[in-house]
Amino acid sequence: MDFGLDRSKINMSGEQIMRRAGYGLINDHHTGKNSFVRRLSQNHYPRLHMYVKEEAGRIIFSLHLDQKQASYQGSHMHNAEYQGAQVEQEVERLRQVVIGLVSEQNRVKAAATLASTETTSKWYQFWK
Repeated sequence: MDFGLDRSKINMSGEQIMRRAGYGLINDHHTGKNSFVRRLSQNHYPRLHMYVKEEAGRIIFSLHLDQKQASYQGSHMHNAEYQGAQVEQEVERLRQVVIGLVSEQNRVKAAATLASTETTSKWYQFWK
């Protein structure tokens, strides 16, 4: 399942968002591509697998559920689900993570603005 995020809404890279959402970075030695995974158990499979790219002011996420490792020799492909309840639940979880990250950034920005205002206002100078 593919979905995107307007880059102007958040001051983080796709990799930072993935790490904050509990994903680990992996590199596919066959393709040379980086991607992110989030295990659903202590085993390697099943796992949520995400590709992230940034283009034209957007962060594009491509999520699927890897059910198991490739079961036939010479193949690098695996059994993946691009739709379904578990994928949709993860998209909603990621949406909530991003909402939390944006809220956190707004709180930090507001606190910095307030601190800046306090140090330059006249009443603050009086209490020095």
